Amino acid sequence: MRPLLLKLDQVEFTDEQFYQLCCNHDELRFERSPQGDLIIMPPVGGDSGNREAELTIDLGVWNRQTGLGYVFSSSTIFRLPNGASRSPDVAWVQRERYLGLTPDERRKFPPIVPDFLIELRSATDSLEMLRRKMQEYQEVGVRLGWLINPQQQQVEIYRLQEPVEIRDFPADVSGEDVLPGFQLRIGDWTPERVSSCHD
Repeated sequence: MRPLLLKLDQVEFTDEQFYQLCCNHDELRFERSPQGDLIIMPPVGGDSGNREAELTIDLGVWNRQTGLGYVFSSSTIFRLPNGASRSPDVAWVQRERYLGLTPDERRKFPPIVPDFLIELRSATDSLEMLRRKMQEYQEVGVRLGWLINPQQQQVEIYRLQEPVEIRDFPADVSGEDVLPGFQLRIGDWTPERVSSCHD
């Protein structure tokens, strides 16, 4: 199953209308492109869901030890300055930046660019689409991003104003100066069987 893209050339959602749409259909996972197109994200399989959870736990353990910021799951939608509304698989925002938002901004979809994020490619994800999304994150100011690609046994590292670095599995990736002391070992993750929700 691939994401469903609804081109809304004649409809312009305000941020509040998009928020209400997501609240009224909380069984679905939405994103919004910079052009205002509505993207309905498919659910992931067990392997991808487990890996995503493990990545969130690893980052969460580090964050509890350091207290430097806030960790967010894939259910969180961030309102980006280019007009997009995106929900990375894992995200982190520096403490002072997040607390600089108003209580209402934190309660709804935070209008803030994550400092760090991870996108994990599932068996049915388009690599080209994910790379475009990572470049979009880079352009709006995400300081460090990892695109983990089990299908090709690689991790792509995106840094501000730098070329993409690609490492083969197994790979050690560092949080660098964004997440000081955070280190992740990505082993030989084999791609899960490609399946749809209708198998």
